[in-house]
Amino acid sequence: MGGFPGERLWNHVLELAGGNRVLVDHAAYPEYGPVVDGLPGDFTHLSFYPYPPENLRALALSSDAILVCGGNTANMLAVWRVHGFDAILREAWEAGVLLTGWSAGMICWFEAGVTDSFGPQLAGMRDGLGFLPGSACPHYDGEELRRPVYTKLAREGFPPGIALDDGVAAHYVGTELHEIVTDRPEAAGYRVGPEGETRLETSVI
Repeated sequence: MGGFPGERLWNHVLELAGGNRVLVDHAAYPEYGPVVDGLPGDFTHLSFYPYPPENLRALALSSDAILVCGGNTANMLAVWRVHGFDAILREAWEAGVLLTGWSAGMICWFEAGVTDSFGPQLAGMRDGLGFLPGSACPHYDGEELRRPVYTKLAREGFPPGIALDDGVAAHYVGTELHEIVTDRPEAAGYRVGPEGETRLETSVI
């Protein structure tokens, strides 16, 4: 998802997950706290601080969905990898658990992404989990520099990929893009590559 979801968009995510048991990961920004307050669902909050729970794998595999919040993508990936959570996430994904998130929680599933992990400026990062091919950019209409930075990176050889406006979600089945949905009629998703951007068909829910 390109940004924090509204209730209609979130309900669509729960429908796709086939249940409301959601494991919420805050590794990107532990101090975010209960950012999902107000959204429907049976949430279990995961923390890696001061260390991850002993039943980390069981928590992931028993969930209908795993939700990754926004924050520092690079830090989050480092925490996951040192505790083996990257491998657990892949196992959960292959077992049919829906993986979702916004901002850092969008970028992380791809090979590469546009991030502010290294400072207030935006930069390309090629260190994602690689579950999905190519690159990703959230907040395409929500932050002034996202579009020009991503399109410039793509022109200069950064892996092509997908950009999402705030309030837009891309639904992948396996590694194939299935649909793009939004609860904001003016918002959309885009393919971005060396030739520029192409607006993708986006369904309003």
